[in-house]
Amino acid sequence: MKGVAEQLEQIRRGVEHLVPEAELVKKLERSVQTGKPLRVKYGIDPTGSDVHLGHTVPLRKMRVFQELGHQAVLIIGNYTALVGDPSGRVETRPRLTPEQVAANASDYLRQISTIIAIDKAEKHYNSEWFSRMTFLDVLTLTSKITVQRMLERDDFSKRLRAEPSIPIYLHECLYPLMQGQDSVAIHADVELGGSEQLFNLMVGRRLQEDAGQEPQVCLTLPILIGLDGEQKMGKSLGNYIGVREPAYDQFAKTMSIPDGLMPQWFTLLTDRPPEEIARLTDPKATHPRQAKLTLAGDIVRFYHGEAAAAEAAAEWIKRNTQRQDPSEIPEVALSTEHLHDGKMLVSKLLVALQLASSNNEARRLIQGGGVTIGPERDKITDVNAVVTVTDGLIVRVGNRKVVRVRLQ
Repeated sequence: MKGVAEQLEQIRRGVEHLVPEAELVKKLERSVQTGKPLRVKYGIDPTGSDVHLGHTVPLRKMRVFQELGHQAVLIIGNYTALVGDPSGRVETRPRLTPEQVAANASDYLRQISTIIAIDKAEKHYNSEWFSRMTFLDVLTLTSKITVQRMLERDDFSKRLRAEPSIPIYLHECLYPLMQGQDSVAIHADVELGGSEQLFNLMVGRRLQEDAGQEPQVCLTLPILIGLDGEQKMGKSLGNYIGVREPAYDQFAKTMSIPDGLMPQWFTLLTDRPPEEIARLTDPKATHPRQAKLTLAGDIVRFYHGEAAAAEAAAEWIKRNTQRQDPSEIPEVALSTEHLHDGKMLVSKLLVALQLASSNNEARRLIQGGGVTIGPERDKITDVNAVVTVTDGLIVRVGNRKVVRVRLQ
C-alpha cells in the first residue's frame, strides 16, 4: 500500500469538498499501519437505464481508491430510488414503481463494470435493510434530524422562496436520512458523491455518530457540465455521452464541446497528470482542436480500447476535415408511394428517413443550415423545397446523421 502523502495526492485530484480532510489523513495513516483498507461507499439510484459520463466522475474516484488498495462498497439504491433524491432539484422527482426500478437496476452493474473492478467491489441493494424496517424504525430514524435543519438545504429553501412556492413533499425529506442510514448499514469510512450531495453525506456522519460508529469522511466532486457547455450533464437535457454509446458517437460528441470545458473534462474523465492537462488546455502551447482530439481519444480508449479510439479519430477526421461521408452509411427504406413525380417535400423526407422526429424539428434543422443531399452536398435552406429522390440518394443532417435512401 502506498504512503499517506502519495495516496492523498491521488485522492485530492478534482475534489470539490473533503470534509474533514484531517480525519481522512488519520484514517489513511491507520490503514497504512494496520494494512486494513478503508471502506469507500458510493450509491447509485437506478432511476434510469443509462449511465453517462457525469455518473462516472465519482465512480472514477472509487476506482482510484480501489487501485490504492481500499474496499469499494457500491450501493444500488433500489429503495432510495422510490423516493427520489431532491438534491439540486427545484421540483419533486417523478415517483418510480418498484418494477421500473428493478428493470433499471439490472443493467447498471454491467455498465459500472466498465469503470470500476466490479468483481472486487462489495455490492448491496439498500432494500437489504430498509425492507426489514418497521414503522417504529422509521419514526426513530426521522427523530435524528430537525425540520429546521432539513429546510436549510439550498434546494428546499429555493422552493420556499419561489412565487408561488413549490411544494416540498414529506417523503423527499426522508431521502437524506435513508442515504445516511446506508452508511450506517455498511460502516462506511468514506462516502463519495457529487457536490450537490454534501448535505446528504453529512447526514450520514451524524447518523453514524449516533450509532456509535466513527463518522465517514465526505468527499464530493464537481458536477460534470454537459455538451452544451452550460448545464450539468443529464439525460433529460440530451447533453450527455453514455458509457455504452458506440465509439464514434462518443468521439464526435466530445469533439463538439466548447473549448472552455476541456480543463474540467480532462481532470474528471482522464488520468492525465495536472501538468500535462495544463499544457493541453493552454492555447499557446496546444491548439484547441488537437487538445480536443486527445481528450476524445482518451474517453473512447477507456470504454472501447485503443483500436476503436484510433478508428473513431480517423473517421471523425474523414468526415469533418476531409468533408467525406462515413465509411459505412446506413440505408433507410422509403416507399415510392411517398413520392409525387419522383419528388418529395424535404421536411417530410427528413421525417420519413427518421432524421427528424417531426415536421417542426425538420424545419428547424433546415433553417439551421445543416441539411445537405447528394454527392455534391447541396445545402437545403428552404423549408418548402421539393427535392428529387432517387435510389441511393445520400441525405445528411450535419456530419453525424447520414443515411442512404433505398427506394421500394
